[in-house]
Amino acid sequence: MSRVTLQHRRTHNLLLVNKLLSQRDAASPFTLVLDSLEQSARPLISEYVRRAKAASVHVVFVSFETLRKPRDADTFISACKLNLQAWQKEVIEALKGRQGQRSLLVFDTLNPLCATESANLAALLSAFINPTTSLLAVYHQDIPLPISASVQDAYAPAPLTLLKYLATTLFTVHSLHHVLARKAARERSHVEPSFGLEERKEGLIQGLGANGKAGMVLEMEHRRKSGRGVKEWYFLPSPPRRGHTGTTATGGTTPKGGREDVMLLEDHPLHRSPEREAAAGGEGDDEGTFELGLTEKQKRDREGVVLPYFDAQKGGGEGGRILYDMGSEDDFDEEEDEI
Repeated sequence: MSRVTLQHRRTHNLLLVNKLLSQRDAASPFTLVLDSLEQSARPLISEYVRRAKAASVHVVFVSFETLRKPRDADTFISACKLNLQAWQKEVIEALKGRQGQRSLLVFDTLNPLCATESANLAALLSAFINPTTSLLAVYHQDIPLPISASVQDAYAPAPLTLLKYLATTLFTVHSLHHVLARKAARERSHVEPSFGLEERKEGLIQGLGANGKAGMVLEMEHRRKSGRGVKEWYFLPSPPRRGHTGTTATGGTTPKGGREDVMLLEDHPLHRSPEREAAAGGEGDDEGTFELGLTEKQKRDREGVVLPYFDAQKGGGEGGRILYDMGSEDDFDEEEDEI
């Protein structure tokens, strides 16, 4: 990939993720976030709600597992204490009261709905989406569904498969420590390590480095209206504590009350390979994996080569005859010479 193409992709994907996080121009009607015990989606949800508050977007938070109302949420609905019809009515009333204003509807988890309303899941979620309302929902991959829900209809798709199909943007969150550990194993041609429940060890629930404080890795898949998909990996740093001024995840310093923005994962100092650092710091162009330039010695050697037809260009008038001087290592053959 050429330098210009690489820079264009980086700029485009950074603008895209900021547009999605800020919910500008209804870029994604339905955003699905997949998390696990190794990395929670709460920092990403907090970033969505924070940006929505800054853009004067009305935030309706539907809670199935959150006990306290988030700081920047405008309306908090405790759905775990209500039946389906009751919390549906409250959501509709909260959205109706904001006619003409953009709204963000947040579900802290869809696992209870997948377990009880798997047959009507698509219609249930689609009823809340309109030109002024976007849906943001979380699905916990480590929580298994009850057997009754999975065998309710043998020919129906699994709830997670259906959610992935309906979502216009899909975020899968990863721990930075785990991503770096897997990258280091791949570079050494080793087997990638497993963490948490994937290790299949007795009593092990979370792996080392889970839910790191430095930030989280986002694996994004965005589907455009044209059907073309965009895939990219990002790093979302954790917000600094109030009144705290310190070193950021990228090695810089954040001002008091400031915040570091999302970046491409390949730009993270701990993720960049030494070869990439050398190419970025050198004067040569990193358009490929091969060195296509010539050194000064190679240029001098090339200029000193005498081509067979060089003397014929001096106006000898011999037509296309090639002049060749035999060397001591040449084996002269009279019969071959006559031919």
